Amino acid sequence: MITANERRAVPRHKSFIQGRVYYNNRHSSMDCILREFTDIGARLEFSDVTGLPDKFEIYVPSKDLYFQAQVIWHKGNSLGVRWEPEESAHVPESLRSGEPIIDRLAKLEHEVALLRKRLDALQS
Repeated sequence: MITANERRAVPRHKSFIQGRVYYNNRHSSMDCILREFTDIGARLEFSDVTGLPDKFEIYVPSKDLYFQAQVIWHKGNSLGVRWEPEESAHVPESLRSGEPIIDRLAKLEHEVALLRKRLDALQS
């Protein structure tokens, strides 16, 4: 339910996650911090946004996830972006589903735990 003070339909999650933005056919990049991360977008903070296009790819190393982003607002060195459908060939098929990011991450973490158990069993 949305309160009178909250216009967003999707709850925001406060975050401080390192990201890397790629643009210009992946010839250019810059670091950013993902803030207020949601399933539909995020607020990004940069040291400088000069020359950044309205559409770009963002990589989140700590989660090994890629997103296609579209700028929807700009204020100072902060950008509000929404996630666009992934069209890049280098994005793994498993990341292209319509599942919420949190669900996909939970499934991947479960798969990693199972693989670690199998590896431990093989090494014993």
